[in-house]
Amino acid sequence: MAIEEKKNTYVDPRITLVGAGPGDPDLISVKGVKALKSADVVIYDALVDESLLKYAPDSAAKVFVGNPSGEENFSQDMVNQLMVDYALNFGHVVRLKGGDLFVFGRGYEELDFATSYSIPTFVVPGISSAISVPGLQGIPVTHKGVSESLWVLTATDADGNISSELGEAARSKATVVILLGFQYLQKIVHIFKEAGKEQLPAAIIQNGSMKNERVAIGKVSDISSIASEQGIDNTGPVLLVFGTAVSLHTRALGSGQWLTINKVFA
Repeated sequence: MAIEEKKNTYVDPRITLVGAGPGDPDLISVKGVKALKSADVVIYDALVDESLLKYAPDSAAKVFVGNPSGEENFSQDMVNQLMVDYALNFGHVVRLKGGDLFVFGRGYEELDFATSYSIPTFVVPGISSAISVPGLQGIPVTHKGVSESLWVLTATDADGNISSELGEAARSKATVVILLGFQYLQKIVHIFKEAGKEQLPAAIIQNGSMKNERVAIGKVSDISSIASEQGIDNTGPVLLVFGTAVSLHTRALGSGQWLTINKVFA
């Protein structure tokens, strides 16, 4: 992407990395909104609700760098370079990312690249979907006497292989939250079954915190079929939760009842 330089204009380059939260635009932090209000450029991706762009000045450039289908999708290296180029030519760049920057968000790569150019770079944390999305469904990732620890994993390692840590997590008593794992669901379920956890409560949540949220609650033995019945697919962000804490979902919301996001925002 070619970037036209500003002519005869003083530029004070800086970059602010902002976590936008799990999806609901109201869950961005006040500090994140303040950063957007002073932006000269906003670089955002598909996990960000575009209504957040209203906080940026009308004069600010809004640059979209990716969507789930892969069309208009920028590599991480390209995004890194865009941030720097826009900062050097326009001033304040806000890099707006879903969830929290440093929970499988590749935020440190962007921070490291920006600071390698000696560009002042600031971090505004976001609410991680790993904790907030289960919580919005009445599932505490930790609870006294039920789950005293938490694993947050991605399904695959850097080489694209199923993470070796999944087996360790499955054998533990912890709540296990898996991001970026829905396409590997059958393999993940198999790992939990091998650990003797067929009856372990499980949840799958798609588009967490948003009005089009879909939820499947079951056990390791049947969670795949329940997810299919609920129409959950890989077209939006999906989060997997395994652990005894998932059973608290019905206790919090009433037996057989699932929290309806539309009612919350009505």
